Amino acid sequence: MPAPVVFTEALYKQYETGAGALPVLRGVDLTIQPGEFVAVMGPSGSGKSTFMNILGCLDTPTSGRYVLDGNDTARLAPDQLARLRNRFIGFVFQGFNLLPRANLLDNVALPLVYAGVRKSQREARAQEMLARVGLARYATHLPSQISGGQQQRVAIARALINRPSLLLADEPTGNLDSRTSHEIMDVFSALNREGRITIVLVTHEADIARVATRLVNFVDGHVEYDGPTADYFAGTLA
Repeated sequence: MPAPVVFTEALYKQYETGAGALPVLRGVDLTIQPGEFVAVMGPSGSGKSTFMNILGCLDTPTSGRYVLDGNDTARLAPDQLARLRNRFIGFVFQGFNLLPRANLLDNVALPLVYAGVRKSQREARAQEMLARVGLARYATHLPSQISGGQQQRVAIARALINRPSLLLADEPTGNLDSRTSHEIMDVFSALNREGRITIVLVTHEADIARVATRLVNFVDGHVEYDGPTADYFAGTLA
């Protein structure tokens, strides 16, 4: 059995406010294996976004353990954590966060600039990633010259450029219409199927979550459900 991509144990997170401590996560135990496609749902304030921020090494737990691809994040200094995040995690957000004056090839290659990769290698790999999301022929276009759905595909290509172990998608279809949203989910499904990349996706939309094979539902900082997506929706609709 391969080592988990994500392992959390007794994960707690609280924030200090003027009114005192505000608990957000209350002892979350979760294991995600390589190649899984997991949707994370829950009402506003349930802790799902905080959990995703911890998975992405953008926040740290108050207590408990988070092990990313065999690396215990609590034992790492901030610069080590940043290197781990850049190496193992790709991010896709609701906003596409593309540079408006850079063409699509340069947008996708941007993480490799920070990694110090040579220009020829950057461009070759960026072209490969654009091809993977069906946009190779638009490499020289600016973001303003393509649709919102295509811009999100570019963002996905950029997230894949470092060949991460884990792809985190936070409401990736939130700015898209229904038809385009399903096209983007088809891209995620194909990436998961063909590349066996591990995907964790936060969404509040049931039809988006249904694409994943596993669903984790948060309620009041606890994992209320963790199991097959089809079983969850069969239960909620029964």
